[in-house]
Amino acid sequence: MQNEPGARRPSDMGARDKPDINEHTFEFALRILKLVRALPRDVAGQIVARQVGRSGTGVGSNVEEAQGAHTKKEFAQKMNIARKEALETRYWLRLIGESGTMPRERLAELLQESDELVRILTAIVKRARGDGDQAKR
Repeated sequence: MQNEPGARRPSDMGARDKPDINEHTFEFALRILKLVRALPRDVAGQIVARQVGRSGTGVGSNVEEAQGAHTKKEFAQKMNIARKEALETRYWLRLIGESGTMPRERLAELLQESDELVRILTAIVKRARGDGDQAKR
């Protein structure tokens, strides 16, 4: 599965206990771009390629932007945008698989990782907001 678009390299798996969120989302974006390159070049493929490419790379760019936040509130807002981008990416990945644009098996790791990113980013937003506020604002 290593040669498939979006597949993790062996060096990515277990090589580090908990990658920081910046590195995790950067590597996710790289795998998304590999997926985009492998999608069909027909009209449907181009539509989903643009969408998943934009949202999948937007996760990391918003995490990076959050690092430059001036306030805790601004940090939480940017991380929440990153969380929403991860949710959107998950939607596009599911659509790619269910539509037959690409076999679901080839998307399994990216789907799992998008779920993981949603959970991580939700926890970060909740912590940044304090007292257990919901991340869905």
